[in-house]
Amino acid sequence: MNHNRPGTGPLTVTVLVFPGVRLLDVTGPIEVFASANEFGGRYRVQVASEDGAGVITSAGTRIGADLAVDDVREPYDVLVVPGGPEWETVIKDDALLDAVRRLHGMARCTASVCTGAFLLAAAGLLRGRRAVTHWRQSRQLAVRFPSVRVQPDAIFVRDGPMMTSAGVSAGIDLSLALVEEHFGAEVARAVAKDMVVFMQRPGGQSQFSVRSQLPHSRLELLRRVLDAVAANPGAEHTLATMSRRAGISVRHISRLFDEEVGTTPARYVEQVRLEAAQVLLETGDDALPVVARRTGFGSAESLRRAFVRHLGVTPGAFRTSFRTTGTGAHTDSDSDTDTDTDTTIVNTEQDRQA
Repeated sequence: MNHNRPGTGPLTVTVLVFPGVRLLDVTGPIEVFASANEFGGRYRVQVASEDGAGVITSAGTRIGADLAVDDVREPYDVLVVPGGPEWETVIKDDALLDAVRRLHGMARCTASVCTGAFLLAAAGLLRGRRAVTHWRQSRQLAVRFPSVRVQPDAIFVRDGPMMTSAGVSAGIDLSLALVEEHFGAEVARAVAKDMVVFMQRPGGQSQFSVRSQLPHSRLELLRRVLDAVAANPGAEHTLATMSRRAGISVRHISRLFDEEVGTTPARYVEQVRLEAAQVLLETGDDALPVVARRTGFGSAESLRRAFVRHLGVTPGAFRTSFRTTGTGAHTDSDSDTDTDTDTTIVNTEQDRQA
């Protein structure tokens, strides 16, 4: 049901900008709402800054403002709070936080893009709520604002009147969800096709973050074990093999993994193998059974289960989505490649309420 569908007038979207804001965090949502107007939507978008003056984005591009924050006096529909690379500095700006609170107080829905979640959290608007931010900053959000229930793998999350989205382009996903909520799936689908983006993106942020998460250790004997797994993921890496390599007992190496790596030996091995499989799928033409054997999964089905469990997407879908931009891309069509058409959508907040 489209509870917020407009009557006679357009829905008003206010986008807050500030010095150092990320350009795409601002323009991505604006493009979605502007495109919706071509397909039956009715939006009025206004850009607000603290003093009504234009700002310089993190890309060095100047964005003009339509009005000052104090000039927004009537209730409106959606507030969009973008982020920026200097979020640690921005969240200490009391005047900006006051502006966020003021604009939020008049909005029916408040949404953040990427590190804009830090502004909402610093303004006290996410206490006790589920939220998401860019995968690089998810842990920081959880540590700095422990009352926020961070959902690290979501593309976007809705909790009551608050919406938060993951890194940069996820602001487009969030905006499409709003278009669908306001004007229905048909309009949102037309916008997605017009912008050549997913209506619902397969998978979650873990698709992008796994390579940044491979751990290190201060202990030389454990580093030898970790490096051996990373150097040859397809080799035998049982617990007994790793304990012999380190020259310590099985019980001791299990304890070191828990203390130093924060996971079990088996999970670490699977994580490294998953990383290796991603690289092969992105850069090579090997069929899935070959990729599975080379990376230690053994079979295409084991590879598939690992991808769906950790990344929320099948290996074939991953290859299609991330290997190239599409020009001249190889397509898995032979019988031993992934033929699943179902993918897991990780939107976490009731998946596109309509």
